[in-house]
Amino acid sequence: MKTLLPTSTAGSLPKPSWLAEPETLWSPWKLQGEALIDGKQDALRVSLHEQQQAGIDIVSDGEQTRQHFVTTFIEHLDGVDFEKRKTVKIRDRYDASVPTVVGPVSRQKPAFVDDAKFLRQQTKQPIKWALPGPMTMIDTLYDDHYKSREKLAWEFAKILNQEAKELEAAGVDIIQFDEPAFNVFFDEVNAWGIACLERAIEGLKCETVVHICYGYGIKANTDWKKTLGSEWRQYEAVFPKLQQSNIDIISLECHNAHVPIELLELIRGKKVMVGAIDVATDKIETPEEVADTLRKALEFVDADKLYPCTNCGMAPLSRRVASAKLEALRAGTEIIRRELLA
Repeated sequence: MKTLLPTSTAGSLPKPSWLAEPETLWSPWKLQGEALIDGKQDALRVSLHEQQQAGIDIVSDGEQTRQHFVTTFIEHLDGVDFEKRKTVKIRDRYDASVPTVVGPVSRQKPAFVDDAKFLRQQTKQPIKWALPGPMTMIDTLYDDHYKSREKLAWEFAKILNQEAKELEAAGVDIIQFDEPAFNVFFDEVNAWGIACLERAIEGLKCETVVHICYGYGIKANTDWKKTLGSEWRQYEAVFPKLQQSNIDIISLECHNAHVPIELLELIRGKKVMVGAIDVATDKIETPEEVADTLRKALEFVDADKLYPCTNCGMAPLSRRVASAKLEALRAGTEIIRRELLA
């Protein structure tokens, strides 16, 4: 029987303290060599177990084997020099020292396929795998070769398609593309960003997701949110074209976000991962708070198309807080399932 309101996470989960510094993005590994390989696999097992204990229906690797949701994928590509760094403004929000594109970008080997095969061996549940989207990738680099954001994005779309096809063959049920840049560069998103994303999913038979959020709960993002006023209408600029796209599922930030819930009407007909867990606070949602967010979303999303989820990744949170939030997500979803079935 198909699960009603299947729960999932948007992306990363906290890493164990023996693998990397907790509650930190880009945290260096504490292990090396074979010990690091084993440690990553052990962390993946732990992360999977914690999702299962919380009652999450669509599980993931929790991004345990990567330091960062974008740069770890880029590290596997040719044409990018990680020693040659430049300071750029990421998503028009904060300065960061980033690698430089010095030549044609290409993929000689898979980045995450072995990890996905390992996850597939551990569970019979549906598994979701996250990849960075083309526009978010170009926004995390200094381009000294193509000199064109669009040209570089199309190259990345082709590379992502190669990886996605191998992930599908490895048994991944849902492939997600993280595109927080879609909440910033609206003209580019509509001109070529969504088309690039469709190139990245070309030929896939598994379900596909685009995850568009307002970012991790780090200071640069929370400061930015304070400038957005009482209504966050960024989604309005890209939803109409996304509704017409070949992407199956749209993953959004809803709980504790000033996003007018009626904007979901613009993507009616699509499956929607509704972010019902705030990742920018340690406060644990009550099941009723989760249920209230889902109830509001159900006015604009058919029940068979709604996937309760987290707003974004939870890597910067403690494991205790993240686990409690996942349990709240399950408990809140159970309330709505009972209401729907009644």
